[in-house]
Amino acid sequence: MQGKIVKGISGFYYVHIAGSGIYECKAKGVFRSRNIKPLVGDDVEIVVLDEEKRLGNLERILPRRNELIRPAVANIDLALVIFAAAKPQPSFQLLDRFLVMMEYQRVPVAICINKADLVSGEELGSVGRIYDACGYPVICTSARTGEGVSVLLEHLEGKVTAVAGPSGVGKSSLINRVQQGRQMETGEISRKIERGRHTTRHSEIIPVHENTYIMDTPGFSTLYLPAFEKQELRRFYPEFAACEPRCRFGGCSHIGEPDCGVKQALAEGVISRVRYENYRLLYEELETNKRY
Repeated sequence: MQGKIVKGISGFYYVHIAGSGIYECKAKGVFRSRNIKPLVGDDVEIVVLDEEKRLGNLERILPRRNELIRPAVANIDLALVIFAAAKPQPSFQLLDRFLVMMEYQRVPVAICINKADLVSGEELGSVGRIYDACGYPVICTSARTGEGVSVLLEHLEGKVTAVAGPSGVGKSSLINRVQQGRQMETGEISRKIERGRHTTRHSEIIPVHENTYIMDTPGFSTLYLPAFEKQELRRFYPEFAACEPRCRFGGCSHIGEPDCGVKQALAEGVISRVRYENYRLLYEELETNKRY
């Protein structure tokens, strides 16, 4: 049988089989001998040992499409970063840091601005335009009123989505909104894996319906930059690419060089000053980290 690991704790792996439910599995010893660790999000093959108790052995890990460094999860189709329009005020530096991390790991990103009912349409539009111009879909929602939830669901359909965001932005409320009317499998997972020794909060996947999963990833709240060179940072700002042919120097850092196409675009209003200033801060951080 084939399924997806939705949670892994203390050597137990909980595998969701579409149409059948959740099976508690142990991994074969061959994984340990080959130093292979199954990850939440892995597509796997299992052998059922006890159908009534839903017990099995994890036999094979199918090829991974991708693998995130932090948190350690696999086969992510989309990273959904949730920020609040207000209460708390959005941190664009934190948002850009997250976007750089996902660009580095080649995971597509969508941005969700929750609590849209707390601000004007003009304020929402100004934020949306900044990131839409960089190629990131921006979805405005309100978990309180239900605004935008149907649009959000369209983006999640058929994907494994890792959900991230700082505290207080309404992430849990929004996830509950998305799951409304689809609670049967979620309830089954809660009964199967939230018990006794399994109390530590780890990454886990919630099946919304067939082929659509939401992954709660607590590790995403700690956003350290990956260990890459400062010269690489520009590659993770997709809006820079169209401006770089206008740079006088190849490999321009877009910081202190003259005749820089990115800084020209900044002066012309083509590139967001918020994005550029965050780029400078991240560049300086990488420079400092390298020095020490």
